[in-house]
Amino acid sequence: MTRPLLSLRGVETFYGKVQALRGVDLDVRAGEIATIIGANGAGKTTLMMTICGTPRARHGQIEFDGQDITRLATHRIMHLRIAHSPEGRRIFPRMTVLENLQMGALLNPERDQTFDSDLKRAFELFPILERRQGQRGGTLSGGEQQMLAIARALMGRPKLLLLDEPSLGLAPLIVRQIFEVIRELNAREGLTVFLVEQNAYHALRLAHRGYVMVNGKITLSGTGAELLAREEIRAAYLEGGRH
Repeated sequence: MTRPLLSLRGVETFYGKVQALRGVDLDVRAGEIATIIGANGAGKTTLMMTICGTPRARHGQIEFDGQDITRLATHRIMHLRIAHSPEGRRIFPRMTVLENLQMGALLNPERDQTFDSDLKRAFELFPILERRQGQRGGTLSGGEQQMLAIARALMGRPKLLLLDEPSLGLAPLIVRQIFEVIRELNAREGLTVFLVEQNAYHALRLAHRGYVMVNGKITLSGTGAELLAREEIRAAYLEGGRH
């Protein structure tokens, strides 16, 4: 079996004396979509941030593409071609759409040769951004800002795309559009995606591999289809979740 692209073993993270992650073990393999589901406060966003180095894991090991990144600074982790589209989108509100995309491209060492084609791809994935490219990011709708956050992450040509709650607060039509783009990127380009998502139904339908997090621990894992079929998952996370 090939080595995982991303591997966590025994990862524990604290905020001061409060433990947020408790011995997390998980793998994300190259070319797959993996998802982690769980209730608010389960530790999902902390997991994403720990992978990126802020906060840093106090115990355990994180490997990416065969390299131990547990103690690396965040900027060095990002330059290994991990892109993070964080919860709440966090675009640059005073910059234009185009300027936001230019910022994303800074993580691509080949940007001088690939920027034009990468920009074209971003506009093909999200045509509204081409029409809004001269508009300040802060004036976009919530759905448009989420599209911009994902497109900005893609401009760095990542090996691994971390998506934190991409459907949060968005209308069902926009949610379906964003999930379809994620599916297309994985199927067409083989992009590896690790997705944190509260909408368990959409996430598990999309994912090859799924994990369930409760109180900072991984309590269940399996294929997306296997988890969707489990009665306890359906009862806990899927009631009212089909949009």
